[in-house]
Amino acid sequence: MRVFITGVAGFLGSHLADAMLAEGHEVVGCDNLIGGYLDNVPDDVEFYQVDCNYLNTMNKLLKGVDIVYHTACTAYEGLSVFSPHLVSQNTYLNTASVATAAVAQGVKRFVYCSSMARYGHQEIVPFTEDMICKPQDPYGIAKYAAEQMLHCLSEVHGMELVVAVPHNIIGPRQKYDDPYRNVASIMINLMLQGRQPIIYGDGTQKRCFSFVQDDIDCLKKLAFQDNVVGETINIGPDEEFVTINELAETIADLLDFDLKPIYMPGRPQEVKLATCSADKARRLLGYNTQYTLRQGLSEMIDYIKQKGTKKFRYHLDVEIVNDKTPETWKNKLF
Repeated sequence: MRVFITGVAGFLGSHLADAMLAEGHEVVGCDNLIGGYLDNVPDDVEFYQVDCNYLNTMNKLLKGVDIVYHTACTAYEGLSVFSPHLVSQNTYLNTASVATAAVAQGVKRFVYCSSMARYGHQEIVPFTEDMICKPQDPYGIAKYAAEQMLHCLSEVHGMELVVAVPHNIIGPRQKYDDPYRNVASIMINLMLQGRQPIIYGDGTQKRCFSFVQDDIDCLKKLAFQDNVVGETINIGPDEEFVTINELAETIADLLDFDLKPIYMPGRPQEVKLATCSADKARRLLGYNTQYTLRQGLSEMIDYIKQKGTKKFRYHLDVEIVNDKTPETWKNKLF
């Protein structure tokens, strides 16, 4: 198969490329390098440094492609309340561009990587795929809107669609000099520099964190199994539901770091309790968690130590700056 991966220089996209190459497929990919590193791209990938929003380019690149994995996105949930134009353009509109080209070029199957942000605030956790989505921020709204568009195009034009919902993925290759997202990477980068982590709110927000290889084992099946067509499937663990305080404590313990977190006001629209049920993935994909949170964090620490700590790069514009904008971004506190 000829497999095209958007966001192939990113964290998830590059690991997915490795998996597809290992299965013997031809892998093509693109990335604008907003959220990834060039050295993430595997050597055998036919790589193009282009933006998904350019429809004419996407039409050219998707000729002869069998399967598309659309992972490219400015996945900034908290920032999206303050940079809605940037996030919507690179979440909803870039999906429209890639999907249009995929249909026009006769792509057989489109695997869309959505987000747990689609669920928003729910009365019950863990989130199940049949829940009514109530996204709380422009990022979640754009992700869910893109899903709806894809279902429409799939129904009209006959392209097979699978919607994956990976959540809170951690592991090597994650961008760790990004001040706007990736809480575990931010904390590790800070603590390795001898700096205290910054926590928004009181730190009692709860999440499950998913090690990337556990997700990849499921995601690679979505391109080929017949029983997943038309389905939305959560990808990630529903075990080890931990607070952000507990996440910081685990990292500090692994690093033998004297933890004294700096607490800042909570970010607008942040969901307090967020985790997804993995029951459907277990049933359809044979999902089974192989890595504990502690093992995943340990591998991240080894990766960042090997690469070297980095100064945080405020590489994205904050479009709305007012008294609700986090001080960490206004005053570049990371």
